[in-house]
Amino acid sequence: MAGIINYIKESFDELRNNVSWPTLAEAQSLTVLVAVFSIIFSLAIWGVDTVFSKVIKAYFNLM
Repeated sequence: MAGIINYIKESFDELRNNVSWPTLAEAQSLTVLVAVFSIIFSLAIWGVDTVFSKVIKAYFNLM
């Protein structure tokens, strides 16, 4: 049990002293960037899914 508590304390110490955190402006701009790319990627997946769905439907209608 003492090992777990020591691990947690060292983890928080690492986060406080050795991690370089982004500024608020950097965090906001990166969040917007991730949101935009997520939307673009989801639209691309939706488009491919729609095309494949129509192709498969046309194939089974021919049978």
